Amino acid sequence: MTPSGEAGLRRICAVIDLLLDADEEQGLLPALHPLLLRALPGDSLTWSVRTPLGRRPMHLPSDLFTPDALAAFYRNAGTDPLFRHTDTGSGDPVRRSDLQSRGEFHRSGTYAEALRPVGAEYQLATAFPAGWTAAGRRTVCLVVHRSAADFADADLETALLLRSRLSHALGRLAPPPSSPLRSALTEREAAVLDLLTEGLTDRQIGNRLAVSSRTVDKHLEHAYAKLRVHSRVAAAARWRISR
Repeated sequence: MTPSGEAGLRRICAVIDLLLDADEEQGLLPALHPLLLRALPGDSLTWSVRTPLGRRPMHLPSDLFTPDALAAFYRNAGTDPLFRHTDTGSGDPVRRSDLQSRGEFHRSGTYAEALRPVGAEYQLATAFPAGWTAAGRRTVCLVVHRSAADFADADLETALLLRSRLSHALGRLAPPPSSPLRSALTEREAAVLDLLTEGLTDRQIGNRLAVSSRTVDKHLEHAYAKLRVHSRVAAAARWRISR
C-alpha cells in the first residue's frame, strides 16, 4: 500500500499542485482529503482542526465515526499516546506502532470504543500549524487509518514532505489578524504566546515548535518586555485581549 516510484510521486505532486493553486479553504478541503488518502494510502482519514475555542474533526468517509464513538475517542484521549503526540508533542509524522505495542493498543479504551468498530488497526498521524481564526492560532491533526497493514518508512517520509506544505498553504489562506501589538513581536514570540494562552508548559511549547525549553523561556522574556508584563499569567491575559 506504500506509494512508490513514479505512481507515488504523481500522487504527492497532485497534492502539492492543489495546494499551490488554492485560493480559498472552503473549496480546498473536499478536493484535498481524497488526494491525501491517495498519497498516504489508507482506508479512511481524519482531519481535526483545533483552535482556542475547541476542535472540529472531519472524516473521509464523512460518516466514519458515530457520535458515540467520537465521544468515546475524546473521553480516552488523555491516555492515548498518539493523541498526546499530536496535541502537545512535536506533531512530527509517527505511526501508532512507534508509540504503543499491538497488545497495549488492543487493551485501550480508544481501540475498544472508537477504532475497532471502524477497522482502524493501524494509524499514521501528524499535526502542524494551520494559520489563524478570529479566536487565535489553529492547528490541524491529520490521521490516516488502515485495517490490513502498518505504514512503512516511505509513508512517514511522504507525510513529512507534505506536512510543511500543508502548513504553509493553510497559513497563506488564513493569515494572522493584524494588530499593533502583534506587529511589535517576532513571529516566534507570537507563536510562543499563542501556545501559552492554550495552557501549555514551556516544555510542551518547545515540543510543538521544535525548540528547547530554554529557548521558549528566552522568547517569553523578550515578549514580557514588549507586553510590559512580568508573569506568564499577565502575558497570557494581555495577549488574549490584543487578539
